[in-house]
Amino acid sequence: MASDRQDLSDRIARAIGHGVRRLSPLSGGCVGDVLRAELEDGAAPVVVKVADDAGGGLDIEGWMLRYLADTSRLPVPGVLHAEAGLLVMEEIQAGGGGISASCQEHAADLLADLHSVTWDAFGLERDTLIGGLHQPNPREASWRTFFRDHRLLYMADESHRAGRLPADVRRKVDTLAGRLDDWIEEPDAPALIHGDMWTGNVLCDGGRIAGFIDPAIYYGDAEIELAFSTLFGTFGEPFFRRYQEKRPLRPGFFEARRDLYNLYPLLVHVRLFGGSYVGSVSRTLDRFVG
Repeated sequence: MASDRQDLSDRIARAIGHGVRRLSPLSGGCVGDVLRAELEDGAAPVVVKVADDAGGGLDIEGWMLRYLADTSRLPVPGVLHAEAGLLVMEEIQAGGGGISASCQEHAADLLADLHSVTWDAFGLERDTLIGGLHQPNPREASWRTFFRDHRLLYMADESHRAGRLPADVRRKVDTLAGRLDDWIEEPDAPALIHGDMWTGNVLCDGGRIAGFIDPAIYYGDAEIELAFSTLFGTFGEPFFRRYQEKRPLRPGFFEARRDLYNLYPLLVHVRLFGGSYVGSVSRTLDRFVG
């Protein structure tokens, strides 16, 4: 184990040009292990992710963080080095303390600004990852087509192939996919979204957002980001009150589209973990297609 740590320290040093004085584990990270590296020469500490070189996908995570930094004003960690099995990032100073009302309001300002960044199609110039899973992003002129084929049906297929989504539930996804026009309309324009907006990816400090981490970016309907932020109770009334001052929501979001859009992250969790998430997917489907 000591030799493994030394090998990793040497690898980090070669990547960023600073010797490593100490490595300590951090929580989080669907893709690989996360560590804090204290550096020699008085350099600021960095955060390091380590994964399997063959399929770790950390090069994609680094690309997404750089894309957000270059294309938007969303606060994200600076990327110092990115390859498939190693990602080195600047450390974000976050004091914790939970996502307070003032932190939610700041998040609303930042995400409303992010969602104003647009593109000429839904999707992205390359595929990305969510929770370590492949996330296809082919260009589509229609949001309904993109959401149906490359989010809902794609992740349902992946979950079923993995043996975690029963066949009867998979068939209900097909039924819902054929009726999405009943509930989902085309948004005004594709919006750049962070894509994995849950509590663990939101860093707060002193009642303000310090940064967002672990993105799963693409251009979609901004509402799918807002829906995800409610799935595990990340944001609530203070966030939505402030967000709607800047980008009013279309009627029907809380009544229907929020639950429809949350089928995607729920299916991601079915693919990763199975278990109770299957029931959550099934209950949502029963609400819309019986």
